[in-house]
Amino acid sequence: MGNQQTTFSQDQLDRYQDCTYFTASEILRLHKKFRQLSPELVPTDMTGNKCTDVLLPASLVEGMPELKDNPFADRIVRVFSDGTSLVNFENFLCMFSAFSEQAPCEVKAFYAFRIYDADEDQFLNENDLVWTLQRLTGGHLNKEEIDLVVKKVLEEAEMDDDARISFMEFEHVIYRSPDFLSTFHIRI
Repeated sequence: MGNQQTTFSQDQLDRYQDCTYFTASEILRLHKKFRQLSPELVPTDMTGNKCTDVLLPASLVEGMPELKDNPFADRIVRVFSDGTSLVNFENFLCMFSAFSEQAPCEVKAFYAFRIYDADEDQFLNENDLVWTLQRLTGGHLNKEEIDLVVKKVLEEAEMDDDARISFMEFEHVIYRSPDFLSTFHIRI
C-alpha cells in the first residue's frame, strides 16, 4: 500500500471524469501516453497545478503515433492548445476526449469545424476548402479538380448564398454523413 504512486488527486480524477468521456483508468492511461512523449518534462505526480503548468512542444504531440500520419496533425494540436505551440495535460486530455468513440456528434462536429477553419474566421470559405482538399489528397489534385470539388461542396452545404459555410451549415452536412462518427476518432 505504501508503494503506490499518486498521479492525480481524487478531486482531479473526479473533475476529469466529469468533463471528459473517460473513466479514471483511461485518464491514467492518457497520462502515461503524455508522459512518454517527454519523460524528463512530465512528472509522474501531476497533483497541484502540474496538469496546466507542465507544457510540451506541439511538435512532440504532432509526432505521436496517433497523429503523425494525420494530414491535420498541426491544426488538431493548434486547436486543442488554444492556438499556442505548447500543450499541457488538460489540452491533451480534451483532444483525446473529443476524438473518443464516446464523444457525441455535436462535440466532434464543433472540433472538426475548428480544425478545417484554417484562417480561423468562424466560416469555411473557399480558401479553407482548398486548404483542406490539398491536405486530404496530399496535393494530388490539379487546380481544375480542386475548383470542381470546392464548387460542389459549396453547392451542397451552403444554404444562405454567402459563399461560405457557417458552423450550422457544416453541422447539417455532418449529421447526414454516416461515416463521420466512425472516422473522426483516435483510439487510446
